[in-house]
Amino acid sequence: MSFVVIIPARFSSTRLPGKPLVDINGKPMIVHVLERARESGAERIIVATDHEDVARAVEAAGGEVCMTRADHQSGTERLAEVVEKCGFSDDTVIVNVQGDEPMIPAVIIRQVAENLAQRQVAWRRWRCRFTAPKKRLTRMR
Repeated sequence: MSFVVIIPARFSSTRLPGKPLVDINGKPMIVHVLERARESGAERIIVATDHEDVARAVEAAGGEVCMTRADHQSGTERLAEVVEKCGFSDDTVIVNVQGDEPMIPAVIIRQVAENLAQRQVAWRRWRCRFTAPKKRLTRMR
């Protein structure tokens, strides 16, 4: 099965500026995400960013970059710009993997692609609710 992964990576995060380039075990976070996407078997992987430093890190790791506008309000808007620029057909399966998910299992990426292809839906958003008590979270560092 053929599918495309698009990874939106915003440099100017309000909570952690430069987040895609945060070093994790000797590599930028975005490179770890790129590697997980590669392991998924995606036909094509595109990192969508508005920052040259992120683009350079991705290209140094052999990845493809699509430069996007800086005014997007969400990763989904950034992804939509890439879809338009690249001219993907309506039947292309596209999986949105966030640029701050360095530990996402490749099998999950592939499973999402298979689910999208099987159900023939135009778009699906996956989410889960975090239910840990707030008191506990404030003590964790």
